[in-house]
This record gives sequence, C-alpha cells and structure tokens, in this order.
Amino acid sequence: MSRPRQLSLICVAGLWLVGLTPAPAQPAQVNTIADVFARLRTCWQPPDPARAHVGIDITVVVSFTRTGEILGRPRVTYESEQADDNDRLLYRIAAMEALQRCTPMPFTETMAGAIAGRPFAIRFHNRKPPPGEKRAWLLQKIL
Repeated sequence: MSRPRQLSLICVAGLWLVGLTPAPAQPAQVNTIADVFARLRTCWQPPDPARAHVGIDITVVVSFTRTGEILGRPRVTYESEQADDNDRLLYRIAAMEALQRCTPMPFTETMAGAIAGRPFAIRFHNRKPPPGEKRAWLLQKIL
C-alpha cells in the first residue's frame, strides 16, 4: 500500500475513533419536581461521622431563578431536636454545600418558567440510631 493511502486510512480511523469517544457528560435537564429532588440527593454529603455525633434531619427552604441559581438566601426551617449546636452547625454547612454543588440547576424552558421564585422545602437527613437503640426489624421474635 502506498504511503499517502496509509496516511489517509490512519486519518479516517482516527476520525472514526474520535466520533466514538464519549462527549463530556452534560448535566441532565431538570424537567420535573421529582428531578429537582433527585439531583439534590446526588449532591448531599452528610458531615463526617467522626465530627457529627448524631445524625439529624434538617429542612431548608430555597427558591430558584429561571436560570437555576439560588434566589435569595436559603432558610433552615427545621432541625432535629436531639442534636447539639455543633451538630446543627455541621449539618447546616453540609446542606448549604449540597445546594452550592447542585446549582445552577439545568432547568428546561418549561420547568424554568414554572419554578422561578417558588419555594421548595428540601429535607436532608442522615439518621443514625442512638447507641443501644434496637430496631424492631432486628429483634428476633420467638413464637
């Protein structure tokens, strides 16, 4: 085979391989309310168990703009009562970091128009049973 023909075959093979390589992952469009919560679940990283003594629930109310940015300032509206101040602070930070990781939300046009300015109550949770607590499904029942 001639040298120019070999080079053209190599170029064609190279272009073919480039076409097969996966494109950089584009964020999936958020088109439903369920998609919003699913995306937020992927961004949630609870605090390190070595630093947070108790797993708690925390609810944050947040609104988004049409472009998926956070509108205003998120508000913490609920925290589990068994946590101390240190745990509450760690969970507040973790919740705000989750929101930062997930924004801007890639809303579809229709979702952007429907969601802009509306409040969402997002519940972040990481419950760990207190030491010595037994779960009902773990107890052996003798009949």
